Amino acid sequence: MSMQGSRMQTTGSPPLLEVASVGKSFGALAAVADVSFALRERDILGIAGPNGAGKTTLFNLITGTPFFPDSGRVTFRGTRIDRMAPHRIFRLGLARTFQKEASFANLTVEQNVSLGATYGAGLSGRARERAVDAALERLDLSAMRRQPASSLTVYGTKRLMLASAIVVGPKLLMLDEPASGLTASEVADLQSLILGFRDDGMAILLIEHILPLLFGISERVMVMDFGRKLIEGPPSEVARDQRVIDAYLGGQSEAAHALAG
Repeated sequence: MSMQGSRMQTTGSPPLLEVASVGKSFGALAAVADVSFALRERDILGIAGPNGAGKTTLFNLITGTPFFPDSGRVTFRGTRIDRMAPHRIFRLGLARTFQKEASFANLTVEQNVSLGATYGAGLSGRARERAVDAALERLDLSAMRRQPASSLTVYGTKRLMLASAIVVGPKLLMLDEPASGLTASEVADLQSLILGFRDDGMAILLIEHILPLLFGISERVMVMDFGRKLIEGPPSEVARDQRVIDAYLGGQSEAAHALAG
C-alpha cells in the first residue's frame, strides 16, 4: 500500500538534494551517465533497476565514497558536495548504509554507534552519550549495547548500521538494499522503521530489489538501466511503463500490474 498521503507536503520548497547530469566512467564503461533528479525534505525516492544498472555507483558519487563524479553536480542543502570529503558530507546531515552488513565485529554495539557519533559527527561528552543512547533506543538495541557486534543476527547488524547512520539525526538517509537477506516479518518491521525515519523529518533515498517494499513506501520511483535513468514518477505509473517491464521485470506484465495496483 502506498504511503504517499501520510507525509507533509513540501512541493515548492527548495530541493534538499539535487543531482544534475552526474556521470562516472571506468575506462570505456559508463557506469553512470547523465543522471539527474531532486529530492525534497521528507521525500521517499526509491531507486530500482537490474543488477549492474549503476544504482550503488550513483550512491557512491553522491557521498564521495570511494570516488567522485567525472561530470555533473551534486548539491545538498544548498552546498555543492561533489568534491567534498565524506566526513564533511556526513556532518552536513547526509548519512548512508551499504549493501554488505558492515560493523566493527570486535567492538560492542554501543562502541560501533559511538564511532559514528565521534568521527562522523564530531560529538563528544554528554552530547555524544545522548545521541548514542537515542539511536540505540530507536533501533531497539539498548539491551544489546554491551554485546560484541559479531553476536548480532543479520537483521541485528542491519539495525546497528542504521543506528550508526542516524546517530546525528541526518536530514537525508540513503539506504542501499537494506532488506536483502531478511525474513518477511523483518521486512515488514524495516518498512515501519523507514516510514518512522521519514516521520522524524528525514528524506529517504532507497535502493531495493524487494519491489513490494520499494513500490509500497516510495512517493516516486526512479528506474535505472545501463547507468542511465530510464524513468522517474509515481510508483503506479512506473510499474506500468513498458520500458520498465521489458528492462527490469523481464516482460512479466502480471508482476507490474500487481505492483501498480
